[in-house]
Parts: sequence; structure tokens; C-alpha cells
Amino acid sequence: MKRYKIAFLLSHPIQYFSPLFKEIAKHSQIDLTVYYCSDESIKVKDVGFGTEVKWDIPLLEGYKYKFLKNFSPKPSIYAGFFGLINPGIVNELRKEKYDALIVHGWNYFTNIFAIIIAKVFGIKVFMRGENPLNQEIIKPCYKIFLKKIILKNLIFRITDAFLYVGQGNKEFYRFYGVPERKLFFVPYAVENERFISYNEMAKKKDELKKEIGIPPDKVVILFSGKLINKKRPIDLLMAYERLQFENKALVYVGDSYLRNNLEEYVKKKHLKEVYFLGFKNQTELPKYYVASDIFVLPSSSGETWGLVVNEAMCFHLPVIVSDMVGCGKDLVRHGENGFVYPVGDVDKLADYLLKLLREPELREKMGKRSFEIISKWSYKEDIAGILEALEYVGKH
Repeated sequence: MKRYKIAFLLSHPIQYFSPLFKEIAKHSQIDLTVYYCSDESIKVKDVGFGTEVKWDIPLLEGYKYKFLKNFSPKPSIYAGFFGLINPGIVNELRKEKYDALIVHGWNYFTNIFAIIIAKVFGIKVFMRGENPLNQEIIKPCYKIFLKKIILKNLIFRITDAFLYVGQGNKEFYRFYGVPERKLFFVPYAVENERFISYNEMAKKKDELKKEIGIPPDKVVILFSGKLINKKRPIDLLMAYERLQFENKALVYVGDSYLRNNLEEYVKKKHLKEVYFLGFKNQTELPKYYVASDIFVLPSSSGETWGLVVNEAMCFHLPVIVSDMVGCGKDLVRHGENGFVYPVGDVDKLADYLLKLLREPELREKMGKRSFEIISKWSYKEDIAGILEALEYVGKH
């Protein structure tokens, strides 16, 4: 079997990507090196969470990596297109003779620069983005027109393969003219095995609720993520307010600038059993999934996937998402393992919540289906898709 030498270019270490890199690095056919354009995520506070974040899972273990020096005049992953300018990628691609370069998106100068340099050196270029079509077609016409010039006619034309993360993302690429033969399924996945290993804690569900401060008889609705506008946490709170069901509780795991607004709303409306637990790290999260009964992600445009849904499904939870959440098309089978509702429709969200609150058998049935679906959405499929793409470009 051929052994492939691959470079993966990423803006910064990301808690969801590092376990994937570790799994890829274990594979006998792949020699992986990850290039980071910034170390910002492991040195400063997370802008979204609005607090000092030090991930408690290792982000830089189990695979080869290198940080590239950033020469941007305003160096930051939050500073837009010119926030990352890393000319060092030239020497790395020149000397290492990679079979393929995987670039995550096109939002930074270094990404575009690396694609061009890779082509100059005869290295195959793979694109892995996450944009779903439903969030693209609502953008102003002039933006789509410009993208068709820049993406379709320039960047995508010289890209050898596209690693789509889900159906909506595949439709995005097709919209911009990518032929079917260049599309390979490399799903957005989480570390399923680690999360599933915590399911043994389910035997202590009542104890975990007590630990958190929730009465054991409450049916717990969980939100996990940054309390920011695009995630629309207020929609869930307003839906909760409408629920005519006594034994309910709502838990927010996460933090950011909307927390005070949400807490004020709870006080103003005299809502009971609403818990704001703040940011929880990766090894802490399982406890809250196990203690919960329903998971909700009400996000609007900008939620290009929603990996917290993957996590929740590993814990046998029924899930409710808005129709703007990127993963909804793939992971949430309406009526099977949860519900999809029109973004911003608080009444419809409340209807689905009430149905699940009132029907424990339905919650159990949908939770089981969630687990079945997510079991086939893993790093194993990621590696298979990458190898398939490598074999394809090797013949073309």
C-alpha cells in the first residue's frame, strides 16, 4: 500500500480538530504534518466565550505540527483576511515534497497563498470548508457574484479535490461549479469514542442532577455553546417560558456577552429552574450531557455545522435544531431522532419541546436513533474519505 505524505494547513489549534489529527497520524498509509498559522488559541482568552480558556484535552499531542511565523501587521485569527500572513509555508512546501495539502477554508491570506504555492510545486490541493448552501443563498447577490468570480473561476478551478463535511456543504460546492467527481465525504465529526465512554455515568443520572443543583424529577433541556447572537439562546429561553409543564429545567452551559441579558430575562419573567453554569471544559461536558434529556441548538446563519449536536447524540439525546444549523440536514432526521424548526419560530420550538417533555417513550426512542446515526459519523469515515481523494488525484 502506498504511504501518502500530507500537510494540513489550519489557522490555529482547535479542540475539535486535534483528536482527528491524532487519529489520522496513527494510520499506516498517512504521514501527516499540521501547519498552524497562529498559536493564539492556546495563549489568550477566547473572544467568543469572553473568558480565559485553557482546553483540558491536549491540542498538540499525538501528531506532527509546526507553527508558522505570522507577519501580519495586525496578527490575529479575528482580524480578517490579512490577520494571517505566513510566508514560511513556501519553504515548508518546497522542502517536504508533500503528496497533498489540505487547506481549511479560504478566509485568510495564507490559505490562498498556500494553494497557489502548492500548485507551483506540483502538490495536489484539497479544500475542506464547512459552508452550507442554505446560508449562502440568503447572502446579498453582489457577494455571490463576487464569489463566483473568485471561488468558482479562480480558487476552486485549481483545487484538485473537495472534502465536504455534510450534505449542505456538498450542495455549496456544487453551487459554485465543483463537479461530482471531485467531491469526497469527510464528515464533521467529534471524538465519538471518548464521549461514548462516559455513557456509563447514565446509571448515576439522578446523582449528577443533584450535583448540579437540579431536582432529580426534572426533565432537563440543555443548551451548550457560546451565549452569542448567532446562537439565539434567547429563543430557547422564550420557548421555555411558554411550556405548560411542571417538571422541567433548562440548563445553559457556556458563557459570553448575552449571559447578563438572559439572567435578567429570567428574573423579570420569574422563570424557575433555569441554570447558567458558565464555560465548561472538554472533560467536564459529559456530566451535563448525561444529566440532560433533550438537547437544543436554536442558531441562525453563521452556525455552519454545530459540533455540539454530534456530542449530544453520543449521549442518546433527542435533538432540536433550527433549519439554519448546518448539521441539521445530515444529523437531525425530523421525527426520527429530533425536530427541525424554522429559525426564530419560538412557538414551533416550544411545541416540539412540549412534545418531548410529555412523552418519555418518544425521548428514549429518538435518543436511541441519535446514537445509531452518530455511530456512523466518525473519524473512521474522515480517514476513508481522505484516502479516497488521494487515490483519485493519484490517477488524474
